[in-house]
Amino acid sequence: MITDNPFSELSMFIPAFAMQAYVVVMFLLVIGGTVLDMLHKKSAQYFFENAKKAEKSAKRTVSSGEKTSIAIKTVTSEILTSSEFANPRRRLSHLLTMYGFIVFVATTAIMIFGYSDTTTATPGILPFLWHLGALSLCIGGYWFWFSIRVDVNSEAKNWYEFCRADLFVVSLLLTATFALIWSALQSAGASGWDTLAFALFIFSSTALFGGVYFSKFAHMFFKPAAAYQKRITKADGSRENLPGDYDLTDPAVQAKFPDIPEYMGTNPPNMGLGIKRETPNHY
Repeated sequence: MITDNPFSELSMFIPAFAMQAYVVVMFLLVIGGTVLDMLHKKSAQYFFENAKKAEKSAKRTVSSGEKTSIAIKTVTSEILTSSEFANPRRRLSHLLTMYGFIVFVATTAIMIFGYSDTTTATPGILPFLWHLGALSLCIGGYWFWFSIRVDVNSEAKNWYEFCRADLFVVSLLLTATFALIWSALQSAGASGWDTLAFALFIFSSTALFGGVYFSKFAHMFFKPAAAYQKRITKADGSRENLPGDYDLTDPAVQAKFPDIPEYMGTNPPNMGLGIKRETPNHY
């Protein structure tokens, strides 16, 4: 099963050009949905205006070499390893889902455009990675949905309660789930049942890519840019007009903010972890 290309078998019923056309349409829906989302939320406008505002309050000029170094750090930290997640369980869940999705989508496109007929032998590594990507996506996604999701973990909501904001993760999970079920039923020769699973797979994937405008799918295109811009504001000193990280025992800081020694003394105690002291699940 895991080394069989399910799209090759499918070509006996659906021509390769139809499968390829479907992939192209989904790609166009992602682009269109992302553009509409940007126009509706004005997220791109806000991003560029905020960047210009930060430049005006910058205390130093960041060189091109520094910008390159910051870009590399952003890619290796926030993008490739999702270091912004303080919760290790949430981070691992996100990485399993993210890389599973990338591998699943990439191998789907390769097999449909390169090996979607029975006359061309598919390298065994491609369907293996396709199944592995879908499985990784399911593990990370279901772990998040049933256990880590803040609505369930911290707000006592039932796992089956969802709203339009959950369209992305629900359709994503269903796409990978029905893909695996379809492949398993196809390999087992369960005629009829495999057709049903395939229809549900197509319905879920259409909802996933066609619903970009109504989901958080588009945020993945802004996340890298926002992370890069945040590092730039720290490097140029603008810090998005937020105060710096001060040592409250520093005499220079106390001279700048005289209310610190007035209310907390000249040697302020460590205030502890604050809200990070324990997980917020007191419902």
